[in-house]
Amino acid sequence: MGGEEATPENYTLLQGFEWNCPTDGKHYDRLKDQLPALKHIGISNVWLPPGCKASSPEGNGYDIYDLFDLGEFDQKGATRTKWGSKDSLLSLCSAAKDAGIGLYWDAVLNHKAGADKKEKCNVVEVDSSDRNKETSDPYEIQAWLGFEFEGRGNKYSEQKYHWYHFSGTDWDAGNERNAIFKIVGDGKGWSKTVDDEGGNADFLMFADVDYGHPETQADVKHWGAWITKELGLSGFRLDAVQHFSQRFTNEWIDSINDETGKKLFYVGEFWDGDAQRLADWLNEAEHKMSLFDAPLLNNFASLGSTEKGDLRKVFDGSLVSKKPVNAVTVVQNHDTQKGQTVETLVDGWMKPLAYCLILLRREGYPCLFYGDVYGTKGEHEEPPSCGDKLADMALARKLYAYGEQDDYLDQENCIGFVRRGTHDRPDGLACVLSNADAGEIQMHVGPEHKGEVWTDILGWAQGEVTIDDEGNGKFQCPGVSVAIWVKKDAKGRDQFPVKFNSDIYGN
Repeated sequence: MGGEEATPENYTLLQGFEWNCPTDGKHYDRLKDQLPALKHIGISNVWLPPGCKASSPEGNGYDIYDLFDLGEFDQKGATRTKWGSKDSLLSLCSAAKDAGIGLYWDAVLNHKAGADKKEKCNVVEVDSSDRNKETSDPYEIQAWLGFEFEGRGNKYSEQKYHWYHFSGTDWDAGNERNAIFKIVGDGKGWSKTVDDEGGNADFLMFADVDYGHPETQADVKHWGAWITKELGLSGFRLDAVQHFSQRFTNEWIDSINDETGKKLFYVGEFWDGDAQRLADWLNEAEHKMSLFDAPLLNNFASLGSTEKGDLRKVFDGSLVSKKPVNAVTVVQNHDTQKGQTVETLVDGWMKPLAYCLILLRREGYPCLFYGDVYGTKGEHEEPPSCGDKLADMALARKLYAYGEQDDYLDQENCIGFVRRGTHDRPDGLACVLSNADAGEIQMHVGPEHKGEVWTDILGWAQGEVTIDDEGNGKFQCPGVSVAIWVKKDAKGRDQFPVKFNSDIYGN
């Protein structure tokens, strides 16, 4: 008889950018240099920035101009994007493949920006708070809706975009007036398979792509398979999924999987605090993808700003508690960081607790934020978070966060949990978290560990714990802190503290 199956290594995702990364075109090169260190601490996939050509060289890519220009053509003021040239991107992709790290592309499919010419079209104005309510009769405007892609020509795609490829816009260039204009024409209208925010959430910004048009459907499906093959992608992060056709999104995912012959990973951005709404959306998506756990991040932010809040409620109302297989858990991202559109700040003292809760537990797919690993730039510049211990927490996930999970939730301000290990990854761990005074919890790690001596790999809790004959130990953590207890001579313990250089900019 054969032995038990090997336990696969835990997956960990890194968001590979923050909003204020320098606009020097060297980001891909910096990421490439970091790959060996990231692989060492257990990063299995990196979410790349939206590196399609933006409307300006400084644009992060959410102001997307051309899906097929990855920094290859002289368009919109530069050949490279903010993030780098296509050659540097391909070099990063090759190095990631060699390192065994997958790459997810940030796909911005809802809209286009930076049109090449104005076109006339008929529109009706709609109420900004209820897009289903028309507030004018049809009339003609001039709008920036003509996309010729002259720098690229017909390479990769011959498709050009005109007014009839869009469902809405927000600027009448004829009289320089801002409003939400719904484009009218045969078969045109807002998508019916979007969120109902604002009555109908189809229009978000810029020139809103109409996925009811067969040419846009064909072009974007072609792009999805093309970029997957071109870069060797393992998945996609989909921007603003609630704002464009879910029917098309489902078809697009099937199309890429069929065309490439592999099942990629897809995670959508749907920033809503109601886990039930997110779960309903996933049901409609036939569970072909995952969503970021916005409600959990909100809980982290709330607990971080509440003195002695009840830690036992940290997962209440979260997506990971409702749909653990489809939840990508985060502590911060480029939209929630300071100064951004959905700023949701997690206090510095809370971040180590939050990261331990997403990294070391069984449920969810954790995503580290570039700004927490390497620090953020710009007006609100901040150093790396977690006292430079985030790499240690990630490595603890890679080495020890396996097997059954037992929770210890008897106290409001000091909670703990144990991972029991597996047959081939037997070490396990015990984690204790406090948002008040120093705490201590007796936890059961199993009689197979009797006599072992455990210590805190973070070095924040002092002393040693000897496991008794029944497999119990009294594990502590300092006040307003966290401790990760592991056997003193567990496999890989010599790698702590992690020698991780977070100075990615060479300061």
